Amino acid sequence: MGNGTPIGRVRGLGTAHEGAHHWLLQRFTAIGNLVLMSYLVVSFALLGDYGYATCVKWLQQPVAATAVILLVISVFWHARLGLQVLIEDYIHEPGSKFASIAALNLAIIGGGAFAIFSVAALAFGGKA
Repeated sequence: MGNGTPIGRVRGLGTAHEGAHHWLLQRFTAIGNLVLMSYLVVSFALLGDYGYATCVKWLQQPVAATAVILLVISVFWHARLGLQVLIEDYIHEPGSKFASIAALNLAIIGGGAFAIFSVAALAFGGKA
């Protein structure tokens, strides 16, 4: 083994080498959220009128619809990563932890799919 604390070497325990990947993904989604949310805020500021028809017309533009769908994916993925860490840190019983992560995954996938479908429906003029 060679690395870690003396007791860790005796027990054969080392790092799982998973934390850095998870941490990096969380940082990348945070940067994506910042960039895409900035685009959304600037676009709304330049929109002028915030009526339903104006917002739908804006969302029917390919760049706007793509940016909003990417924002939905990034926000839901970022939320999943953060909430997974919370579950892993504070729920210690294996059965409860599994159930919580399964429920989290279902909620994230369901919410993200509903949001993407809603954006697509507006972008395609209600024909999605």
